[in-house]
Amino acid sequence: MTRNQCCDWRIPPVGVRIYFMTATSRPTKSLPAHFSGHETFPLRQMWLKKAFDQMVDGGVIRKSTFTDENAIAEFGVGKNMVASIRHWALACGLMFEDGDSFRVSGLAKEILKDGGLDPYAENPSTAWLAHWQLAGHCYRSTTWHWLFNQVTAPTFTRTELEEPLTRYARELDPKHRLSTSTISRDLETCLRSYAPRVAGGSPEDFAEPLLGELGLLQEVHKGQYAFRRGPKASLHDGIFAYALIDYWDRTADGQSSLAFEAIAYAEGSPGRVFKLDEESIAQRLITLADFTGEKLAWTDSAGLRQVHRKEITKDFKKDLIKRAYE
Repeated sequence: MTRNQCCDWRIPPVGVRIYFMTATSRPTKSLPAHFSGHETFPLRQMWLKKAFDQMVDGGVIRKSTFTDENAIAEFGVGKNMVASIRHWALACGLMFEDGDSFRVSGLAKEILKDGGLDPYAENPSTAWLAHWQLAGHCYRSTTWHWLFNQVTAPTFTRTELEEPLTRYARELDPKHRLSTSTISRDLETCLRSYAPRVAGGSPEDFAEPLLGELGLLQEVHKGQYAFRRGPKASLHDGIFAYALIDYWDRTADGQSSLAFEAIAYAEGSPGRVFKLDEESIAQRLITLADFTGEKLAWTDSAGLRQVHRKEITKDFKKDLIKRAYE
């Protein structure tokens, strides 16, 4: 078990190489592009719980659980939705590869177990954690990461995003040629994850996606979208601090300070992923010292704005998550 598996929502699968995006403007060539698996279904509120409830003794979920002939009855959804639940459970870090099973992460147990922090995924903190994994990291969620970190246009349509996303995918994996329809479906699923359809379509289109409550994306006109930048009332300081430490550990490990500009604007940073404006970020950083007991502290001296950190333990990060559910 790696050092993060007891306390991180974003658990790297054992035995599987995961390449996280670093704070650069261009994709890393080794980062695997992933544009399928969800079967075009956005993540639903109870789907992570449905996957979690398949856990057996030993903290594992058998891979056959998702393919057995009784899987449809067990999950209470159709075959394609069962495959989608498997995808989202992996992409959100609820479980990771472990031989012929999936091992459930420690934090997922803390949150989703009966009597846990949020067994029915009703608390916004659960949705924010899922969003952080999808858009802050890039495991099975290339489009999510790209959309929130690369797209800066004030408004955009799915069609307008298809060509630049295709270019991005080719830079990630020049040997793998993705079809336009694959890119289009993935983009549509990503956009509907945050801004569900309001008219037309099947009854399934009206099922509220887990990430829709975050208010990160809106459909300003039919087929035209815009990010909602600014303060996020439902984003708890515990989740913000946890994400900041996670980003720090991945991009500036060993450094005792981190510049405001990196926190606000760098790729994969809390500022970009949570679509916070500069004032909102500054306000949160100013209160970090009190909130974290001086583990994280903001300084603004001679125009140099930074956050400083002291030693942070796994238990401290776990406590940040717990406080987000109080």
